[in-house]
Amino acid sequence: MFEVRVTADFAAAHFLRDYNGKCENLHGHNYKVYAHVKGPKLNEGGMLLDFSKLKAALREVCKQLDHTNLNDLAVFDQNPSAERIAMFIYDGIIALLKKEGIDLSYSAGKTEPALYCVDVFETETSRARYRVDE
Repeated sequence: MFEVRVTADFAAAHFLRDYNGKCENLHGHNYKVYAHVKGPKLNEGGMLLDFSKLKAALREVCKQLDHTNLNDLAVFDQNPSAERIAMFIYDGIIALLKKEGIDLSYSAGKTEPALYCVDVFETETSRARYRVDE
């Protein structure tokens, strides 16, 4: 199995509802995001996937979140946890690349590359991951 990973970042504010602690107050993070693609075979050029296409899609999705109050975005239902942010980015990458004719969606037994997971770091020591079940 081969795997590639690209990175992007964005800065945003949020607060967490139904949380008992300081994160229930408005605060910000400099988020770091990793997108992982894996697959069992390489293309004719010896690559799993062109880094530039994956990186462009990841950066485009992160751009939608950059310098926002994430609580203002309906997709997070007023509670933009790192887990929900990771799922939003995962779904956004899939949708953007499908428009370009690249299907990174996961299915059991797929022999083409698939977006395996997205990691969202709020800090260097705090990460949430959204991944497809294997």
